[in-house]
Amino acid sequence: MASELTYRGGAGAPGSASDGGEYSPKPSKPLSWLTRAARYAAAEHRPAFALAGMLLAAALFSLYAPSSDASSSAATTTTTTFSHLSSLPSSSAASLHESAGGKVPLGLRRRALRVLVTGGAGFVGSHLVDRLVERGDSVIVVDNFFTGRKDNVAHHLANPRFEVIRHDVVEPILLEVDQIYHLACPASPTNVVGTLNMLGLAKRIGAKFLLTSTSEVYGDPLQHPQVETYWGNVNPIGVRSCYDEGKRTAETLTMDYHRGANLEVRIARIFNTYGPRMCIDDGRVVSNFVAQALRKEPLTVYGDGKQTRSFQYVSDLVEGLMSLMEGEHIGPFNLGNPGEFTMLELAKVVQDTIDPNARIEFRPNTADDPHKRKPDITRAKELLGWEPKVPLREGLPLMVTDFRKRIFGDQEA
Repeated sequence: MASELTYRGGAGAPGSASDGGEYSPKPSKPLSWLTRAARYAAAEHRPAFALAGMLLAAALFSLYAPSSDASSSAATTTTTTFSHLSSLPSSSAASLHESAGGKVPLGLRRRALRVLVTGGAGFVGSHLVDRLVERGDSVIVVDNFFTGRKDNVAHHLANPRFEVIRHDVVEPILLEVDQIYHLACPASPTNVVGTLNMLGLAKRIGAKFLLTSTSEVYGDPLQHPQVETYWGNVNPIGVRSCYDEGKRTAETLTMDYHRGANLEVRIARIFNTYGPRMCIDDGRVVSNFVAQALRKEPLTVYGDGKQTRSFQYVSDLVEGLMSLMEGEHIGPFNLGNPGEFTMLELAKVVQDTIDPNARIEFRPNTADDPHKRKPDITRAKELLGWEPKVPLREGLPLMVTDFRKRIFGDQEA
């Protein structure tokens, strides 16, 4: 260390006899009032380079930036266009935007969702899948094909945003999705197990859950029409109770998960629905009448035929389910067509549509068959902005075309 402290000046060392023993400080540095970093930058001429860079950027911007007149014109045009679009219906606005050219700005584009549809190969589920794929979502169908058909979703198989998994919901499954439409439900106690598994999945991954319940929760109602606050009149040990009570239990579980696990849930109570892709021999009254009329068989009416039902076309139901899922209200909501028909009136519509000469055959009524069924859809109208649009006489011919193709196509095969 002594060698590092050796004084290298021309005179004697500090403190020696030659300087009288006094210490002489080093001369002060230039710009000593600046910090060390600032003095370094000044010495290396860095401010000059920074200033030159800013001047170059400003020059380039002034050369390539649009003129103020063009900018104001573009802003005026954009404002006019958006104000015009806001006064149009959503479908018209979308068409106008597409015809004007250009893509939707990223900030305005709806985020595509990953959606699970259990029972998605079934009658209602497949139509729901069609709408979700059309909207731009990625869809996963889980179905055991017990009542569903692969043909119902085969037209989506080449779509990279579509996936189908053969699986029974009574067994747990782990998937990552944003929404779950739970439509898988055989008329047996297993529908409760499946619902429990799907609720558990929704809880684990934080997905929004929609349960498709049924008007059967009202049983043989003593109130007409039925409102959502009506608790129903159900025989818990009857021949139909397995389905009725299974759905009532599913609703209970759904609300328990909402209250206990803070799960975001929706509940839809679906009334009689018809349309293409229905199972031909599922025992439902509309499919029974249509299949029998096409096969030249008598139309089977149970009891006196004065029981009433309400029939909604499947596309109306799908729009209701999607409105419920995207809305802010839990439910339950009645989703059905309030138009009421007796079984004899329905048979007459089928005769008019298919075969005026089709005869009607009366048989003894089944046990616990509800005498009246008609939804009160006031809540759905007010809170979801939804109501059915397709009347029976318009929707039934579309179903008949599908049934004719499948029945006679199967016979030819």
